[in-house]
Amino acid sequence: MRKLLLISLILAVSHNFVQAQLSEKDRFEVSKNLDIYNALFKELNLFYVDSINAGKTTIDNIEFMLKRLDPYTEYIPEEELSEFLFTTTGEYAGIGAGILSYKGKIFVTEPFEGMPAALAGLQAGDILLEINGEKMDGRNSSYASERLKGQPNTTVKVKFQRPGEKKTREVSINRKRIEIDPVTYYSVLPGNTGYIYLSGFTTHSAQSVKAAFEDLKTNKGVTSLIIDVRDNGGGVVEDCLEILNYFIPKGKLLLTMKGKVRQLDRTYRSTQQAIDSVIPLAVLVNRQSASASEILAGTLQDLDRAVIVGSRTYGKGLVQSPRQLPYNGQLKMTTAKYYIPSGRCIQAIDYSHHNDDGSVSYIPDSLTSVFYTSKGRPVRDGGGILPDFVIEEKKMPAMIYYLEAENLFFEFVVQWRTKHPLIDSPEKFTMTDEIYDEFRAFLKSKDFNYDRQSGKALDNLKDIMVFEGYWDTASEEFKSLENKLKPDLDRDMDLYKGQLSDFLARQIMKQYYFAKGEIIYALRSDEGLKKTLEMLSDKDLYLKTFTKR
Repeated sequence: MRKLLLISLILAVSHNFVQAQLSEKDRFEVSKNLDIYNALFKELNLFYVDSINAGKTTIDNIEFMLKRLDPYTEYIPEEELSEFLFTTTGEYAGIGAGILSYKGKIFVTEPFEGMPAALAGLQAGDILLEINGEKMDGRNSSYASERLKGQPNTTVKVKFQRPGEKKTREVSINRKRIEIDPVTYYSVLPGNTGYIYLSGFTTHSAQSVKAAFEDLKTNKGVTSLIIDVRDNGGGVVEDCLEILNYFIPKGKLLLTMKGKVRQLDRTYRSTQQAIDSVIPLAVLVNRQSASASEILAGTLQDLDRAVIVGSRTYGKGLVQSPRQLPYNGQLKMTTAKYYIPSGRCIQAIDYSHHNDDGSVSYIPDSLTSVFYTSKGRPVRDGGGILPDFVIEEKKMPAMIYYLEAENLFFEFVVQWRTKHPLIDSPEKFTMTDEIYDEFRAFLKSKDFNYDRQSGKALDNLKDIMVFEGYWDTASEEFKSLENKLKPDLDRDMDLYKGQLSDFLARQIMKQYYFAKGEIIYALRSDEGLKKTLEMLSDKDLYLKTFTKR
């Protein structure tokens, strides 16, 4: 929070300078158009035939305007500010549990390991009936969340119903300051290789990584290290830079930020002696590795300090800074682009058109520029970080998105847990055909139907065929194609059995063994991790990666 306030102060000091740089014409245009908008809104509010919700209309207009700029500039009203601060600090005061509004009820989705909710005995699937005597039926998750939060060391009474039980339960939970450890899991893997999974960059991530690495290095004697930032969407850049300091010699260029206001441009170098500047290092990335994750991976790649393994990253090279607004709102605004040591910016050239899965669309080399690492290896800008060893991710079946959207994985595991209170550890658990068949039967009992993009495209094609007069001559071929593309639950559950089984098993692990359990289970069949371990065990291959091509 102090860092955010410092950035705000710097921006506030620069405000008058920026104003002075605006021409008289620019200032007039801003003033004129604000007057027009103000007058137009007053007229609509007074004379429009129906009543206008002033607050909602204004928010809609703000969101529409900001979306035309870039995907990351956004308005944060006062009621959402605590959630925004949680994403940057990883802290809040409450009971430490994820909740979900589903079918008019409030469910616990995940009590965080070691936090008050878990210590008080709450489990995933528990239905919150009352909070401090106030009924929660029909309430949304934001409403319930605000009542669970409060000052540290205060008590909140929760009445809940556990699935499979008739009697309700009641428990008093002592709130505390919740700090989510961004290092979800770390361990020693085969080949005496240390492994650290970093879920996000908060104001505590550097400390957590340092503690994990020092434990692995000093107490476990690891001789190489993997940092896993897959699905890590970024966060606080300062902590990312601090982590880079642990592995890079003092005085090296790490990052440059450049924006419209030159007085705010920044250059960052490593400022301290590294904990270990020679240990063989690898970073695992995927399509959802973004922002600070890309700074970490890209800087280590540019300085030839680590081998990057996985799939091309998201492509977010824009810096956001907070600006205070009236009525305790904030504007999270893109103020600069960042450039890693080779001089490249990894921002996707067309950031308005990512693929549905978050990956960067293909960008031809003709639209990008070549840069060079410290040892002369060519790297390109304009579309995320391309790993040194590319492991293409399997495309997620659309069926999984629909199951997740309808919370059917969650609902099944909650029911399944009532019959199976104890299961094997994540290291030993086996996803059997019996469990999978139970899931199939569960979906059939729910009459699970799902549409797909191909179905929507066919509907559109049919309208075009009718309009252009092709329906009479090609309707039979169209109907044949339609039948082949029609969703079929049994067929698709057989077709995607491997991915559905894996996804279901990970949800089971999460409910029994928290986020750590999910990671441990997933690593057992992780192709990216397998490739990384093979590369680190082959010293010649590791060193060859850094040679000029």
